[in-house]
Amino acid sequence: MSNDLSMLDADAAKEQKLMYGDDHDLDQNYPNRPKNLHKTLPFHCLFTELFNPLLDATKARKPVGARRRQGPSGHSTTSPQEAKRNIIERFVANWRKQVGNDFYPAIRLIIPDKDRDRAMYGLKEKAIAKILIKVTKINKDSEDAKSMINWKLPSRLDRASSSAGDFAGRCFEVLSRRPLKTGVGDMTIAEVNSTLDQLSQVGGEDQQTSIFKRFYRRMNPEELTWLIRIILRQMKIGATEKTILDIWHPDAEVLFNISSNLRRVCWELYDPDLRLDGDNTGITLMQCFQPQLANFQNKVGSFEKMVARLKPTLEDNTFWIEEKLDGERIQLHMVEDHDAPGGKLFGFWSRKAKDYAYLYGKHLEGEHAGALTRFIQEAFGSNVRNIILDGEMITWDMDIDHIVGFGTLKTAAISEKENRNGTNTGQRPLFRVFDCLYLNDKLLTPYTLRDRRNALKSAVKGVHRRLEIHPYIEANNANEIEPQLRKVVAEASEGLVLKNPRSMYRLNDRNDDWVKVKPEYMDEFGESLDCVVVGGYFGSGHRGGVHSSFLCGLLVNKHAVEGDPDFEKVHSFFKVGGGFSRDDYAAIRGRTEDKWKDWDQKRPPHLIELGGHTENRQHERPDQWIRPSESVVLECKAASVEASDKFRMNITLRFPRFKQLRTDKKWADALSISEFMELKAAAEQEQDQRNKAFNIEQSRRKRPRTTKKPLVVAGSGNISAPYAGPRTKLFQGLEFFIMTDQTSPVKRTKSDLEDMVKANGGKIVQRDSDGNNLVVVADKRLVKVSSLEKRGTISIVKPIWISDCIQQASLDTNAIPYVLPFEPNRHMFYLRDDDLEELEANVDPNGDSYTRDLNDVDELRDMLGRMPSKDENAFNRDEFISQLGSHAHSLKELQNYIFTNMRVYFSQCEKPGWDMSVRIASNRIEFGGGRITDARLGATHVVVPDDGASLKHEKNMDITGLARLVGLAWIERCWLEGTRVDEERFQWG
Repeated sequence: MSNDLSMLDADAAKEQKLMYGDDHDLDQNYPNRPKNLHKTLPFHCLFTELFNPLLDATKARKPVGARRRQGPSGHSTTSPQEAKRNIIERFVANWRKQVGNDFYPAIRLIIPDKDRDRAMYGLKEKAIAKILIKVTKINKDSEDAKSMINWKLPSRLDRASSSAGDFAGRCFEVLSRRPLKTGVGDMTIAEVNSTLDQLSQVGGEDQQTSIFKRFYRRMNPEELTWLIRIILRQMKIGATEKTILDIWHPDAEVLFNISSNLRRVCWELYDPDLRLDGDNTGITLMQCFQPQLANFQNKVGSFEKMVARLKPTLEDNTFWIEEKLDGERIQLHMVEDHDAPGGKLFGFWSRKAKDYAYLYGKHLEGEHAGALTRFIQEAFGSNVRNIILDGEMITWDMDIDHIVGFGTLKTAAISEKENRNGTNTGQRPLFRVFDCLYLNDKLLTPYTLRDRRNALKSAVKGVHRRLEIHPYIEANNANEIEPQLRKVVAEASEGLVLKNPRSMYRLNDRNDDWVKVKPEYMDEFGESLDCVVVGGYFGSGHRGGVHSSFLCGLLVNKHAVEGDPDFEKVHSFFKVGGGFSRDDYAAIRGRTEDKWKDWDQKRPPHLIELGGHTENRQHERPDQWIRPSESVVLECKAASVEASDKFRMNITLRFPRFKQLRTDKKWADALSISEFMELKAAAEQEQDQRNKAFNIEQSRRKRPRTTKKPLVVAGSGNISAPYAGPRTKLFQGLEFFIMTDQTSPVKRTKSDLEDMVKANGGKIVQRDSDGNNLVVVADKRLVKVSSLEKRGTISIVKPIWISDCIQQASLDTNAIPYVLPFEPNRHMFYLRDDDLEELEANVDPNGDSYTRDLNDVDELRDMLGRMPSKDENAFNRDEFISQLGSHAHSLKELQNYIFTNMRVYFSQCEKPGWDMSVRIASNRIEFGGGRITDARLGATHVVVPDDGASLKHEKNMDITGLARLVGLAWIERCWLEGTRVDEERFQWG
């Protein structure tokens, strides 16, 4: 198709300008890009011709076998996979015919989660619900408004509503009762893209509401529903981006993996007959790519089986053990550029293709030197002209010389960006490199990991606590994994990654060459615990409207009788949502139906005490609750026990998993607090005797200081007046644990601060406690302060808050004295992630308090100087949640992923009907992502008849190694449940 603008009709030319503005820059970067000859399709065509047909094909749930097979009437039938491909192929062909070869406007709406050109909208479900309430002018106290805000709960208007857990579906129910348009709207795909671009660039709710009003006027409820799914980037249309890209062009997936750029995929590969050559299929400098990922190891079994999946050979059985870091995956590109300050140009991209050069730096010197580049002039060898490194960006605390949580990374980077003098204290970003993919114009991905590591060592010298090569341990035996796992867990790390040193680097692939090993695979807390259910949480998606997870607790006094204050009283202990099958949910529902009550936050049940233990601080609050005497007992198992203030016990289970419903036990037989503490003590004693201590308190131990901290003498030198009783009641009811002197903006000793508190009605304590009225104060990161931070149970306040409260009280002479709400930047020395959202509500977007008067002009100047650029430094909550969400195992909820990574061997058997049963089961395995193998060696599962007939037939069958011997019923049950169920119930041998 010619790109001559003279061939475009008037509507097409108008749309080109609407979507792309001035074409001059685009024509320079993409001189051969296609231009559509006609106007883009109406937006409703996306769901009438693509989304809805794909969902219908998914719901058909036909077994997958041969592409074409004979139906009952003799006619050929189509498999679901082929049916879906046909739907996509028809849509693409129709687009080429009616619009042109520029598919980019459509594909960025079809797979919006892969669109890197459009910024995040800053909108999640509740924010969209509030906007729709304004747009439709619904009373915010109406049932419709409440049903959108509380979208996970069953609708009060229709308790049987299928939209519970489906926010877009709930919006459709509400919008369909008050549509402005009943027929389809007239917005084109180009217009929708242009309007979404505007939505991604505005920041205030008023502007967002104005844009939604525009959509509401021009779309019917179904169109708005799909628009909401696009904004949330939660499509679930029954086809993966791999399928869609492959149908657009055979090389589309390859180009996307090396560029992370849908625009480039659509504009360079618009002709299916033009293929990429070998030089264009590898990563390139200063072009973001999709990195290799480590495989999950759920239900994998022993460490021996994990090692076996790393493909050892007789000549080389080594594997590498690396610590799994709690940071953000980052790729670093560096090229020589004599025009750049310092002679080098840098690029930084995240796994989601977010450009972080603005934060970590583009140059070694000058205004574009960032939080990392200004300190790594000596990081590379003198002969390195260009390089691409793969690694993890973490936060390192120099005061305790240890890694700290991922949530502090961006704050540390912003702070370090302004650290012109390179102060060797506080928190800073540290780039840990574990792979080298490109060096001096040479692509290294086809080489083995061992060779790439050798290249890395020769090219990177590193800079201490700025850019370092991540260490690894070379191992030959699975027994070497557990000691390393215990070591990293004791240091509060995430776990390990096992790597095959003989493997190549595979872009955008999650395979067995890299394997995650997390503490959940350790059988530490081996005892199964029988606990009573006291709360339920509604799920989303296919579990919408029903309980998908449960709150379990420990009985306070199981011997208490009715009329006793402790009768039926329970302390919350853990939340469990994994391991349940459909039958398990049905059994629990059958035994507890009509016994659940909605949780009232203002009047919580006295029988159940949650974390926080007040009306306003009800951590892990369930959607519904149930009396213990009317509830059930669940047997659960966990990896370990860890400290947590989210539960009333102040400890909880780590990675709890449901094992079975204890129908043989009454509620009073469930575990009590005293019984659990005895059980825990016995488990810890047994571990000590085996010299495998895995104490839950190890994460709280004080880390020895590696360097001696210089003595700092604080104080203004003034003699404090003796304490003469309270002068005000400002701090009455509060307890203060003051840990250090004040260092800024003025110096005060710890004693001075205590006198100020006592003079205003506060109480001084000398240790932290679980009280809700405790204020912990510190201004220096001493060892004891760092230890408290590491526990992460309480936020720490700077001493300036005390003086701010006193000064504000003196200004408001006509008002009752009140303590100021905490301000995140000014008042917090250490801020827990769980408290961040609450404290951010105390200040406006620029950090100005809603309640505290500014002290002077200097403070106003400081506040204005800290104001971040809108695009550079603003915290994007939705992007953060999206990153967390990328670690979720959401694919396992799809039926075509349930058998991923399985290699199945079907036993030979002459039992009547066995061959037909094997054919059906094979189809299900392949549809679910598994593979059928003709050899037992290398199989992960060996399937035999449920009566074990083939065991007699194959007396010498070797089922050692990876293989698990299961009955055919296990595959059938997995298929019915839509998830991989516990194998032990169906296992032979």
